Parts: sequence; C-alpha cells; structure tokens
Amino acid sequence: MSTCKEPHHANHSHQHGPNCGHTAVRHGDHVDYLHDGHLHHMHGDHVDEHAIEVSDKNPDRCTPEHRCKGHEPGHKHGPGCGHEAVPHGDHVDYLVDGHLHHLHGDHCDDHGPLDKA
Repeated sequence: MSTCKEPHHANHSHQHGPNCGHTAVRHGDHVDYLHDGHLHHMHGDHVDEHAIEVSDKNPDRCTPEHRCKGHEPGHKHGPGCGHEAVPHGDHVDYLVDGHLHHLHGDHCDDHGPLDKA
C-alpha cells in the first residue's frame, strides 16, 4: 500500500478510467469519477476519496432565488432521486444540468458548476 495520506476507499476493485461507465469530473489538476455518492481518484494501488472543495467557484451559500430547469419545482434530492450525489465540503450535493444542487428547506441552493472531463 502506498504512503498516501488521503482517505482511501477500501475494497474497491473497479478500475476507473475513460469509458468505465462513471461520470468523469475535472477536479483541480486531475480527473475523479462519481461512483455511488463518492468522488474517486485512482492513485497507484488504491482509490482515494475526494470532495469538491468549498470555494468561490463552488460556494456553500443559500440561494433561494435559484430556479433550475433541471427538475420540477418541489423535487427533493436524495438517494434514488435520479441525480448523482457529489461530496462537497462537509455535505452532499446533487449534479443537475452541470451544477451542484443542495437541498435547503423548501428550495435548492446553487453551489456552482461542476466541470465534466
């Protein structure tokens, strides 16, 4: 096992890469893959667990004025909602029409764009 200090995803035999079937996301200077609510980065002999950092590009703020055409009003994000879960800071957002949605009370907050690779 490498001396990598990143959190590892244990027992992960799937090899992520182009055409592996998972959404590829540009994350900093590399590509990660969305897989069952995780953001995976292939790193030598293991898979690192990553999260999109809270930043100016991907803020963690309330945006009640946000109106997205990617789902019906009143849609509730969560497991099985039809949108991919994305770790963002200390919470989970959902990928809708290229940007991160965060369920917040009676609305969805826009937590910025996510660049597909």
